[in-house]
Amino acid sequence: MPRMVKERLQKIMAHAGYGSRRACEKIITAGRVTVEEQLAKLGDQADPDTQSITVDGMPLRRIRATHTYIMLNKPREVISTVSDPQGRRTVRDLVPVKERIYPVGRLDYDSEGLILLTDDGELTYRLTHPSYRHPRVYRALVQGEPTSETLTRWRRGITLDGRKTNFDEVVVESQKRGRTWLRITIHEGRNHMVRRMVAALGHPARRLIRLRMGPLRLSGLAPGHWRHLTADEVKLLTGRAPAKRSPSRRSRGHSSQRQKKHRTGSSRPAKRKSR
Repeated sequence: MPRMVKERLQKIMAHAGYGSRRACEKIITAGRVTVEEQLAKLGDQADPDTQSITVDGMPLRRIRATHTYIMLNKPREVISTVSDPQGRRTVRDLVPVKERIYPVGRLDYDSEGLILLTDDGELTYRLTHPSYRHPRVYRALVQGEPTSETLTRWRRGITLDGRKTNFDEVVVESQKRGRTWLRITIHEGRNHMVRRMVAALGHPARRLIRLRMGPLRLSGLAPGHWRHLTADEVKLLTGRAPAKRSPSRRSRGHSSQRQKKHRTGSSRPAKRKSR
């Protein structure tokens, strides 16, 4: 008789598209999940092929054979969630697709740049958990002109909330009229980390733009616009090629011709407003 193969419930749920592992843990602790008609608790394991699992009284959705991966250039004043009780615009408002996708990690309300939306919970876990050390690269416009000593302190680390935190790399791109553009690389994603670190040494951020997340790079995509990842990008992220997907409706400015130009590298990024 074949042996039952069990996995942690949050991993099973994330793979089925209920959210990231952390989001699924919250669903479990809220008492919304049962296994064989018994209320599940955090740490429980199950086999979705042989056991009855329900979420909110409904059978667990079949595990997806394919997933959706979308890159968005998030503009300012947009929330990196699927909904907002205050009625502010969210990243889901900018990406009107039928799939139940959610953002991987977050960008502050006033921050801009690359954000990934997907229904692949396992990938979300790998991209956001600090143990995987996926780099995130930002451009930050800060007040003042940081000295070489300040740059060294950021690299060596400063204390935030009782923990030493550092930039993996920070370089000056340009300085003008008492403001400086920095390029910053980090591997952990603590809340407001970049903004808090630059402000801690007297250089508050005036703009913050994420350019890279793991192997993904923001290029040729205007603020507020989005596109599906290419097959090569999905393979870089997951180690596997995606299944072919049917065409879906794109946001404003995303005609098939525009998508074709982007993939061949002929599309140009939107002009940056001078300050």
